[in-house]
This record gives sequence, structure tokens and C-alpha cells, in this order.
Amino acid sequence: MPADDVVRVHASSGTTGKPTVVAYTAHDIDVWSEVMARTLVAGDVTRRDVAHIAYGYGLFTGGLGLHYGAERVGAMVVPMSGGNTHQQIMLIQDFNATVLCCTPSYALYLAEVAGEMGVDLRETQLRVGFFGAEPWTEQMRREIQDRLGLQALDIYGLSEVVGPGVSSECVYQCGLHVAEDHFLPEVIDPQSGEPLPDGQAGELVFTSLTKEALPVIRYRTGDVTRLHREPCACGRTLVRMDKVSGRTDDMIIVRGVNVFPSQIEAVLLQVQGVEPHYVILVDRESGAMDALEVWVEVSEGVFSDKLGTLADLQRRAETEIRETLRVGARVKLVEPHRIERSMGKAKRVIDRRDVYGVKGE
Repeated sequence: MPADDVVRVHASSGTTGKPTVVAYTAHDIDVWSEVMARTLVAGDVTRRDVAHIAYGYGLFTGGLGLHYGAERVGAMVVPMSGGNTHQQIMLIQDFNATVLCCTPSYALYLAEVAGEMGVDLRETQLRVGFFGAEPWTEQMRREIQDRLGLQALDIYGLSEVVGPGVSSECVYQCGLHVAEDHFLPEVIDPQSGEPLPDGQAGELVFTSLTKEALPVIRYRTGDVTRLHREPCACGRTLVRMDKVSGRTDDMIIVRGVNVFPSQIEAVLLQVQGVEPHYVILVDRESGAMDALEVWVEVSEGVFSDKLGTLADLQRRAETEIRETLRVGARVKLVEPHRIERSMGKAKRVIDRRDVYGVKGE
């Protein structure tokens, strides 16, 4: 499209390098609003709802994407954007928000800060949340639902295709419905590029069918998932994709074993006493083997308990990682609030092997 027809630009959040700038025509904005409205309706959002949007506004597509979709549905929008967590909690209470839109890691942080303020978010009017922009596990879903008292739905998108609204879960939480009248999905082998059959995990690829500015053909997302074509219990017949289990470029290769951060998260959250706040450090001394270390917070009660309790918890966490993922890891238990919180996408992996010119071959 000529530049005169472009009415908006956004950019990717730049987690894997320099942000990619994308363009929209008026038609593209209209389509984006429509698929975002579908996303919200899949969670039973109506004009009677109050949508609290804590995704970032600006070049990041999350905030404005949910904003336009909620307005298309007719819901009342609270355009809070990210940060200022105490005010977020105040507005959720004051405006009786029923819908929460943010990253899953920030949802847990909201619950944590609310607890420090003496506020139980389970006692607010929140009933459904739309969480995306980073991979998250079923264990984290249960954690969010328990702590916030809402139904946590996964949403998916990327700026290069349109932004959020490419696919989303319905209330049955059994896969994300792809808006395949606008976006054609494939799953390929990330090494060979060959298409894979439905039900087999690989790299997700999209071709845009209606985008006017910056259309893409077989665009490799870097996200790992599976496709399913059986009709959903909700009645929708669109193809569904699994929750993204990780990214091909986020995969850690440790002593020849492929490990995704989401796999480590899933194991940790099965160990009672640890919190869903962690960071993974991969290191290698010159000439030595890879070393995997996981820092994870423990709950207040456990940290103040006897040292023997912490040692037992550490052993259990290390055993679970070794037996489930077939790779050894040192687990370091740290006090509550030690891990830096994220207002947007959480940074889970610190790979120090770059210092030695090695990226885990």
C-alpha cells in the first residue's frame, strides 16, 4: 500500500532483537477491531462488562488491540495501560471491573501487590481475564484463577500478522480458535520447513488473507504449538491451536537436551511451597559443561521455616526437574520478592554462555 493509505503504525515488543515496524490501513484497523471483538465474545464479554486494560499502550499492540475490541463489543473500557500497580488495583475496585486484560505474569503481580494492600481480588467483580504476550502454562493458569477468582483465557497474536486477535480461547479452555478467515495457519518442522500433520508439534506459520498493509506469506512466528480441527464444545468450527509451549529461539540446549522455560515452569509449579516467580540461568565455564541453575521464590511461610524444610524443598524441585526433563539443574530457593517483577513480558532466561562465544551447540 502507498504510505498515503497508512493510518497507523505499531511495532513488535522487540524481545528477540530490533522491533519490527508494521503498518495498518483503515481496513486493517477495522479487521483488527473485529477479531478482537470475537476474542472478547468468546469469553462471554458483553456491553454490560467493564474491561480493565493493563496491557501497554503505544507502539505495543496489546493495549489498543483490546481497547478497540472492547469498544466494538460495547463494553466500558478502562484504558489503564501498564505500571502504577497500586492505582490499577484501586481502579479495579472503584469501577467494578469484570474483565482483566494483561500479561499472565503481571496478573500474578497484581494479586501479590493486592495482598500486600489488604485487598483480595477474589472479592472484586472480576470474572474473566484475557492473558497473552508470553507463553504460560496450565499450572500458571490455575495459579491465576485461584488468586484472582476469575476464568483465565489465553489469547495469541503478533504484530507482524495483526497484533492480538489472531487466535483466542473460549470459555471451554480447550485450544485457541484461529480467525482463519483472516489468517491461514500451518505448523512446520523448524529445521526442514516442511509442513507437519495436525496434532504434531512444530513451528507456527501464518499467511495473512485480508491484510492490506504489510501482508505476510508463510511468516514463521518462532512459536511452538499444534493444530486441531475437531469442532469445539462451544460450537465454533475454526481450527484450534494449543497454548504456545515455547519459542524456537527461546529453547535452551543444555548438554544436548532441548529445554523450554515453560517446561521448567510447569515442573516447578507442581512443587508445593514455591511461587510462580523464577529465572533460569545457563552458564558454562571455559572448557566445562553447561550448567543450568534455576532461582525460584518460596512462599513466606516456607522461607521462615526450618532450614531442613528448605533443603527438602530444594531436593524435591531438583529431582522433579531431573526426572521430568532428563536434565540436571541446581535449584536456588530465594526469599519472597527477590525475583524482579515485570510490567509486561517476563524475562525468564539469562544465558551467560555468550560470554564464551557459545550458544549451546
